[in-house]
Amino acid sequence: MEFESGDLAICVTCGTQYDAPLISPPDSCRICDDPRQYVPAGGQNWTSLNQEQTKQENHFTQDKADPRIWFITTDPKLGIGQRAILLTTPHGNVLWDCISFLSESTIEFIRSKGGLAAIVISHPHFYTTHLEWALQFDCPVYTAAADESWINRKDAHGLRKLIEGPTETIVEGVTAIVAGGHFDGSMVLHWEGNLFIADTMMTVPSAYYHKDRLPGTTSYAFMWSYPNMIPLPPAKIHGIWKALKPFEFEATYGGFPGQDNRRPDLKAQILESMKIFAKVGGHADAAILQENV
Repeated sequence: MEFESGDLAICVTCGTQYDAPLISPPDSCRICDDPRQYVPAGGQNWTSLNQEQTKQENHFTQDKADPRIWFITTDPKLGIGQRAILLTTPHGNVLWDCISFLSESTIEFIRSKGGLAAIVISHPHFYTTHLEWALQFDCPVYTAAADESWINRKDAHGLRKLIEGPTETIVEGVTAIVAGGHFDGSMVLHWEGNLFIADTMMTVPSAYYHKDRLPGTTSYAFMWSYPNMIPLPPAKIHGIWKALKPFEFEATYGGFPGQDNRRPDLKAQILESMKIFAKVGGHADAAILQENV
């Protein structure tokens, strides 16, 4: 098949696509040059959708807890390694976050589930090839207006929609929530008791077994940079909580495979994790410590 953007340069490290041909790519990737990201030891490398068609394969996995949810991953990894999550809702399907690699089999799979009503992308690290996805499915793609400066492709078809307010209804029952923190416009997505968190907050290993864990055990981390391990300040963490507080949920789905957490007290555990993060960081007077569910 042919892609409109098939010969455009894609950063191998983060998967971001630029308005420059692979034969003449940018000098560097502005996403990876940002202190939140990194350029690998071997330096900057580029590829394209067309070049990757014989190298990559996308896989589709149905969520065991909710069969309306599908995970889409690429093997071998291209870019950061996140997953796209397909929500099949009665009011139209929504793709939460985006991966760089797009193939004919991926398009056929999504169309077999009813196509897409919309794409929503949590933050600039996952912008990838989103305009090509939106074009293939003839649907809008939502990003946060607060992160507009990180967009690296012009939208010739008018498919990109900027979310200006604190929330946006994508289709009935599906709400994008601008929480900030990791990026000013970092978002989460809420749908029927499920919260899709990308890496606005990160599910950590101690989240999964909790029956008899000791007090002070956290389930989530809140970072400005995950690969470079730079934490968010308490005020930014508090901002995430204030964005989430009006919503009820019992499950979170992180940005990467295996980061699914489901328990009745999950919202309380997120707040507890935020308080642990503040206390251990030495912020005994942080406003988040006064919050309650």
